[in-house]
Amino acid sequence: MNDVIESLTHDQMVELLEIYAKNLVALDGTWFQSVERDDGMDAAMHHDREAWRRFSVSEARRIKGFLGLPEHPGLEGLAQALPLRCQSAANVDEIILEKGELLYRIVDCRVQNARDRKGMGFHPCKSVGIIEYGVFAENIDDRIACECLSCYPEIEDETCNCSWKFTLK
Repeated sequence: MNDVIESLTHDQMVELLEIYAKNLVALDGTWFQSVERDDGMDAAMHHDREAWRRFSVSEARRIKGFLGLPEHPGLEGLAQALPLRCQSAANVDEIILEKGELLYRIVDCRVQNARDRKGMGFHPCKSVGIIEYGVFAENIDDRIACECLSCYPEIEDETCNCSWKFTLK
C-alpha cells in the first residue's frame, strides 16, 4: 500500500472504494464493448463468460479469506460475502435471507444504465450472471446452488435488473 492511500481518512477511503468499484465496472464494460464492436455480441459474450468464470473464483476466495469464513459458511456466509463484491459496491442491491433461501437482487445496475444512456440496448447478461454468481457462491461454499429468477433478456421481475436465488444443495 502506498503512503498516499495509507494517509486517507475513513471517509476518503469509502469514497475511493466507490470510485474503484465504478472503475472496475467501467473497465469491464470498455473491453466488452471493444470486442462487441470488432467481433460481435456472440464473441464478446463468450469472452465475458470466460473472464467471469475465472475472476469470480479469485474474488470469492479473497472475500472469504477477508471475512475469515469457514469452509462451509452456508447461506449466512454468502450473505456476508455478496455485499463485498466489486460489483456490489457499484450497484444498488439487496439481500433477503429467509426460509433456507437467499435472494439477491440488483435493483439498479450501472452496466444496464450505461448501455441505456448510450442507446446500445441492454446487455444480455443472464448467461454471464449464471456463471458469475454460481461460481462465486460455490467458492464461498461448494454446497450452494444458484438459480436465475430474472435477468435480461429473460425478465420475470420488473422491479429489479436481475434476481438470483441461492440454496444449499
